[in-house]
Amino acid sequence: MPAINRRSFLGAAGVTVALPMLESVSSASPEIAPNELTANIADAPAKRLVCVGSNLGFYRKAFYPEQTGKDYVTPELLTHVDQHRSDYTVFSGLDHRAGNGHGNWDNFLCGPKIKSISLDQIVAEQVGHLTRIPSMQLCAGGIPNQQKVSYTRRGVPLPMTQRPSVVYKKMFSSKENRARTDYLLRSGQSSLDTVLEEAKSLQKTVSAADRKKLGEYFSSVREVEKRMTRQLAHLADDVPEIEYQLPQYDPIAPTLMIEAQEIMYDLLAIALQTDSTRVATMFLAGLGQVFTLDGVTLRAGYHALSHHGGDAEMIRDLVKVESEHLKCLNQFLTQLKTKTDADGQPLLDSTIVLFGTGMGDSSVHSNADTPTLVAGGGFDHGKHIATDRKAKDAHLLGDLYITLLNQLGIEADSFANANRKMDI
Repeated sequence: MPAINRRSFLGAAGVTVALPMLESVSSASPEIAPNELTANIADAPAKRLVCVGSNLGFYRKAFYPEQTGKDYVTPELLTHVDQHRSDYTVFSGLDHRAGNGHGNWDNFLCGPKIKSISLDQIVAEQVGHLTRIPSMQLCAGGIPNQQKVSYTRRGVPLPMTQRPSVVYKKMFSSKENRARTDYLLRSGQSSLDTVLEEAKSLQKTVSAADRKKLGEYFSSVREVEKRMTRQLAHLADDVPEIEYQLPQYDPIAPTLMIEAQEIMYDLLAIALQTDSTRVATMFLAGLGQVFTLDGVTLRAGYHALSHHGGDAEMIRDLVKVESEHLKCLNQFLTQLKTKTDADGQPLLDSTIVLFGTGMGDSSVHSNADTPTLVAGGGFDHGKHIATDRKAKDAHLLGDLYITLLNQLGIEADSFANANRKMDI
C-alpha cells in the first residue's frame, strides 16, 4: 500500500479538505528537519494544547467539590461533564497573584504581568512549524479585539476570530477562492461534494480502519456545515442603507454565544483530527446579552448576573449560563474521545484541554482563586486538587502551566512568577 504524505489534502474547485490522521499516512513530514527539540516533543505523552477561558469566571461554590482527592461529590457545574470524570482534574486555590479587576483577566495565560508571552504561544513556538496553522485564536460571544488571550514573546496580542464561518474558510478553502467556499456554505452545499470522486479514490487506497475513520470524518464535516448553514441564515444578504451608527460589537454573536461556541468546538475538533493545528485558544466573552434557556428568559444579562452581589436568584441564573459552557465542553471532550489519531488512540489521550479563567469572582472583581480544570493529555485524572493560598508554599497557577509544558515535551522549570511543577 503506497504511503501518503501527512499533509495531503483533497482538493477541487478552490476547496481544500485536510485528511484526518490515518495509519496509512506516513507519520514523517519530510519538509521538517528533525532536531533534538522535535524529538523530545515526539516522545511526549501530550501532543496538543487547547486553552478555553471564560471572561466572567465561574461561580466557585458550583464549580469546586467540597472534598479533595478522587472521592468527591460532584458539584452542580461539573455534573455536566461528569461522564468524563476520569479524564479531568479540577483545581481550586490557583491564581497568578495578580491585581484585581477586569483588566487583569488578560493575564489568564501569561502570568501576573499582562503582555508576557502566553502559555499557548510558548507551545506554538515549539510545535507550530509542524502544522499548517501554527495556532488558532477564537472568540465566542464578544468583542474579539477588546480583550486579549494570546501574546507573543514581544508582547503583541494576537487577534481572535469571532465568526465560525471565517474559521471554516481558513480550514477548508484556498486563499485564491474564499468566495467559492462562502457560496457553498450559504447555498447549503458541501465542500465535500466538490472532492467526492477524489475521496472515493482515496478510500480505495487505505486500510479498512482508515476507510471507517474517513467515513466518520466526512460525516462530522458535513454536520458542521449544516449547523453553519443554519447560523448563516440569520445574516441578511442585502443590507439596507440607513443612517445609524452600528454598535461596537457584532449584533449577532452575543445572543448566539452558545451556538457559536458549539460550532467553534466542532471546528477545533476537526482541526486537531486533521493535524491542521496543535495549539488553540477560545475566549468565552461576557457582555450584556440576555439568554433564553429552555424557554425561560433569564432576569438579567450575563455580565449583570456575574455581578450578583450574593442575590440567590441572580446566582441561580448565572449558574444556568455557566452550565451551558460546561455542556459545550462536555460535547468537545466527547468528540476528542471519539476521534482518533493515526495509531487509533483517542485524541483526548494526547490532547491537553485547559478550561479556566482569569477571574476568580466577578461579583467583587477578584482575580484570586480562579476555577481551573485540566482534561486529557495523559495525566492521572479523576480528582480535585486544592491549594491553600495562605500557605507559605502554596502553588501558583503558573506551576500548573509548567506541568503542562513538561507533559508536552517542552523543557521548562519556570513560568512567570512560578518555578516548580505540580503532581497531577
